[in-house]
This record gives sequence, C-alpha cells and structure tokens, in this order.
Amino acid sequence: MTRSEDLFNQAQTMIPGGVNSPVRAFKSVGGTPRFIQSAKGATITDVDGNTYLDYVGSWGPMIVGHTHPDVVEAIRSAAGRGSSYGAPTEAEITLAQKIIEVVPSVEMVRLVNSGTEATMSALRLARGATGRDAILKFEGCYHGHADSLLVAAGSGAATFGVPSSPGVPEATAKDTLTLPFNDLEAVEKLFSKQGSEIAAIIVEPVAGNMGCILPKPGYLQGLRRICSKHGAILIFDEVMTGFRVALGGAQAVYDVQPDLITLGKVIGGGLPVGAYGGRKDLMEQISPAGPIYQAGTLSGNPLATAAGLATLNLICEPGFYDRVGAATKRLVDGFSSIFTKAGVAHVCAQQGTMFGLFFTDQNSVDNFAHSAACDGKRFNRWFHGMLDAGVYLAPSAFEAGFVSGAHDETVIDKTLEAAEKVAGKI
Repeated sequence: MTRSEDLFNQAQTMIPGGVNSPVRAFKSVGGTPRFIQSAKGATITDVDGNTYLDYVGSWGPMIVGHTHPDVVEAIRSAAGRGSSYGAPTEAEITLAQKIIEVVPSVEMVRLVNSGTEATMSALRLARGATGRDAILKFEGCYHGHADSLLVAAGSGAATFGVPSSPGVPEATAKDTLTLPFNDLEAVEKLFSKQGSEIAAIIVEPVAGNMGCILPKPGYLQGLRRICSKHGAILIFDEVMTGFRVALGGAQAVYDVQPDLITLGKVIGGGLPVGAYGGRKDLMEQISPAGPIYQAGTLSGNPLATAAGLATLNLICEPGFYDRVGAATKRLVDGFSSIFTKAGVAHVCAQQGTMFGLFFTDQNSVDNFAHSAACDGKRFNRWFHGMLDAGVYLAPSAFEAGFVSGAHDETVIDKTLEAAEKVAGKI
C-alpha cells in the first residue's frame, strides 16, 4: 500500500469522502488521490516521493509557479508582523489600487475570503441595487457553492452528475434561471418575457468548469447589450479567468465591460482570498457606505494580501503573458498534433494561460451539453496514463488546465513526450 492510499483511508474516517473539496477525491476518474507533500516551480511531489509536472496549479492561483521566492518572502515577512488584525492595513489599499489599475471595469473593490463569498456578495449587491430577485446563470458555469448558485452547476457538481444539491431550498432555487452557455437567442427570449424581474446575469466569460470553453463571437457583447436594455446587472465571474486569460482578465480580451466582477485565486497568490468590484455607484451601496450588508473577519488578511501583491507584481512584468501564453499554445498545439497522429478525435481550446481538452468527434464544444457528451472513459485513460508518466492533470474532464511562468520549454517538451507515449493507448 502506498502512503497516499494509507492517508486516504485514514482521511475517509474523519473527513467526508476523505477530501475537503469534492473533485480532489478522484471519483470521476477512479483511483486514489495523490497526497501532496511539497511543490516547486512547475512540479508537485507526493508523500511517496513521486514528482509530477503540474497543470492544476492549485486550480489556477499558482500562475508564477509554486513557491516562487518573491511570494514566499512576502508571506514570511507578513507573518512575522502578525497573521490577522481584524483592522485595516495599508496593504489592503495597495492591493485594491493594483486591481483597479489593471482591471478595466473596476472603480471600487471589496476584499473577501473566497470566490464563493465574492459571487454570493456580488449577487446580493445586484439584487439590492435593482430591487429584483431573479438571476440568470448558465448550465455548467460554476460560481461557488452558495445555495442560489447550485443550480445546473459545473465543476465538482457536474463531475458527480448532480446539477443541484440536496439542502438547497426550492424557494431559493426558483429565483435562479438557467440557460445554455453561448446561446444568445435564448437569453433574448427570456428577457423579452421576464426582463423586468431579473436582477443580474452572472457568467464565466471563459467557462472553466465544464472544460475550457470560449465564448462565441458576439456572445459577451450581446449579454452586455441585453443587460443595459433591461436594467439588469452584468456580472463577470473572473475568479478563474481574472489575471489568467490576460492581465486585465477576459473583459480585456473581449472588450466588454461588466457592471460587477468577482475575483479570487491569482489575487491571493495561493492563499485564501476573493474580491468583488465594479462601478462606484454600485459598490458604494455596500455597508458601511450603504445599506447592503457584507462582512468578514479575515477579509483583507495580511498574509493573503502580501502573497497577492507579490504575485501581481510578478505578472505585471513586461512580457510575462506573451511568454506564458506562448508556452500554453505550444502545449495545446502539441497535444492536438499528437492526438491527430494517433487517430484520437478531440477538440482543444486555449485562452491565455488556460486550456481545455475534449475527447469528442464534434467540431466544437460550446456548452455544457457538448462537454457532457464527450468520451469520459477515454479521458480517464488519458488522465491515468499521464499521471503514470509523471504529468498531473485535473482529475475531471470538466476542469480547465493551467500553465505557469515556471513551465519553460523543457517542461513543455517533457509533457509532450509523455503525451506521445500515452495517446496511442487511450
């Protein structure tokens, strides 16, 4: 028995499913999750001493690579001054200023503790500002585990075939409307009937929880137009895409300005963090400036703030996104070429430093139904083959992959060498 197997057996007696977040359990792909002991650069090492090239990157935050010395030193220095104060710090202002400088739509920002908290708070703000109850989300888009958002969710919910969760009251779910991603006509029809009831549209501008699915040309622009016409709030959930697909997020890539955005992952440099921000007239309605309540004991935590600032300073260096984006493209193009030679039907997608792989004979993958129709058994064989070859991919076909600044040419070459050996066997 491996050490990971032993730890997993122990964990299942004390932690539900043996993990503290569902997709980590390997239930979708089978087998035993690897218990990680350490990480450095583009690699992670498990408790059995196996080192893997890592394309999960803690599900996105590790954009500069694991244990980057600047980030480690920032955390160490901050910890030496105190881990939490429950009072304001200058670093919170500095991080807020950095976000406002870089993200086009943000005039004010509030720091919170997770992506879930950010989306939950942004929706409360949208409902409070409009006086409306209904929200529109899209099938397969995951916005955290708040009750009103666990309807037709992606990611872990999709992995286990549970689009909604027990424990979510019908009264809560009824105000969450769902439509297929990338179907603008369906949105127009819904708003023509119920537009006056809908407080907000919330969307992952590049979907990362049903694989990596890009918006069709004009789709995000259409959502912007519909919200403006009907007085609804457009919320971009950029917890994953923020600082991942580009320095200014997906809104900078697609030139669409939402009213509110949610952020997380990268802005904490690997520590727990979230944020929501946007138009000043909306954000000033948040307590204590306004009547809409939201609070958090650890919001603006000095350790997360320090790690986030160090990370943002690194990714703002000239050429960072060109270099990492090129590495991601080389990886994805390499996968596609290898699959084609092996006769494996597939679709690959990439935006910035995110990528997705779909085993399908469809010409494109545009929504959750397309993603769910892909060959899950082939994905499982691919995942385990790559894991055995020393490459750690997301243990779910519904998750995006991530490349970091530590994924140099040597790392990409080794990954493609492994892929070439595995592709013919899946």
